[in-house]
Amino acid sequence: MTSTTHAGRMLFVNMPVADLGRSTAFFAGLGFTFDPNFTDDTAACMLVGEQAYVMLLTREKFAHFSKLPMADPATHALALYCFSVASREEVDSVTRAAIAAGAVEADGLEDHGFMCSRSFFDLDGHGWQVMWMDPAVANGA
Repeated sequence: MTSTTHAGRMLFVNMPVADLGRSTAFFAGLGFTFDPNFTDDTAACMLVGEQAYVMLLTREKFAHFSKLPMADPATHALALYCFSVASREEVDSVTRAAIAAGAVEADGLEDHGFMCSRSFFDLDGHGWQVMWMDPAVANGA
């Protein structure tokens, strides 16, 4: 097996939402920003990292990309999305903001000392985990 570099790759996660405006406002309230070049009345491009994006798509737009029917997020989990934040305190503040905006907390605080997380289901039932890891541990110390 040969080793390859993936430095130039970009990640786009596409997810269906019932109400694009409501979902965009929800994630903006959690501190995310959107690229107006890839946002219209059927899609919103949410910046997650330097090369990582979540495309919030109306269900109709999502159906154009998927050959399979959409699962009901109330009864099926297809994926869980995790993003990191800069501090332990931000794990709590982002989760509190999500719950205040209508999310449902999935798990309370999971604290392992060097890292912690909390989870919630967004307005469309997608599972999200907010996590912090001690930078020294993240860098291999």
